[in-house]
Amino acid sequence: MPAFRSDDPSLVQMELKAVPRGSAVSEVVRQLTTLLSSGQFAPGSRLPPERQLAEELGVGRSAVREALAALDVLGIVTVRPGSGTYLRDSMSELLPTTLSWGLMLSAQHTSQLSEVRSALEVHAAALAADRIGAEGLQALQESLEQMEANLEDLPAFIEADAHFHVTLARASDNEVLADLLQTTRSLLRLWVDRGLRRREQAEVACREHRAVFDAVAARDVQGAQSAMRTHMSTAGNRVEHANDAEG
Repeated sequence: MPAFRSDDPSLVQMELKAVPRGSAVSEVVRQLTTLLSSGQFAPGSRLPPERQLAEELGVGRSAVREALAALDVLGIVTVRPGSGTYLRDSMSELLPTTLSWGLMLSAQHTSQLSEVRSALEVHAAALAADRIGAEGLQALQESLEQMEANLEDLPAFIEADAHFHVTLARASDNEVLADLLQTTRSLLRLWVDRGLRRREQAEVACREHRAVFDAVAARDVQGAQSAMRTHMSTAGNRVEHANDAEG
C-alpha cells in the first residue's frame, strides 16, 4: 500500500532535498520524478500541493509549477486546474524509462538531445515531402498561418510551432519516427519555451518554417531537408542560449 492517503496528500512522507541555486527547475523535475517512481504514490494519486513541495525543496512556487508542467508534458502527471496534480494511472511501467530520459532535461545534456531531434526532424521533412497528402498539407499551412498571426503572443506562437512539427511528423507516414520526435520534443519543451523570448526570434522561425512548408508543398525532398536543417540549427542555438540562462 502507498504511504500516503489520496484524500490528504500533505501526509505523504517525502524525502526531498533543498535544490542548489542556479538549477532549480531541472533539479525539481529530477527529484520529483525520483519521488514518483519510489512507490509512495499509487497510480491516480493526488500529489502534495505546490506550497508544500516548494517548502520541502527550498524553491519558489513558480519553479515547482514549471517543473510540474514539464512532468505533465512528459506524461508522468496530469495537472487539473482547481483540483491538483495527479500521478497518471498508466505510468507504472513507463516511470523507470521516463526517469532516465527525464535526466536529459539538465542543461548539460540538452545539446545532445537537440542533435537527436535535429536528425529526426530532417528525416521527417524528407519523408513528408515525398508522402504528404492534401489534408496534411492543409493542416501544415494552417499551423504556419497561426504562427504568423501570433508573433506578439509567444505562448500561442510556440503552440502553433509545435503543431507544425507534429503535423509534419505525422505526414512522414512513419509512426515510430513520429513517436520518437514527440518524445524528444516533449523533453526539450521546457528549454524551447525559454529560448524563444522575442518577436525577432519568432519572425526568424516563421521564415524558416515557411521555407520548410514551401519545399514540402513542392515535393522537393532535398529542399525540405536543407530547410529543416537550417531551422534546426537556429533552434539548437536558442536551446543553448536557454541553457546558459538556466545555469
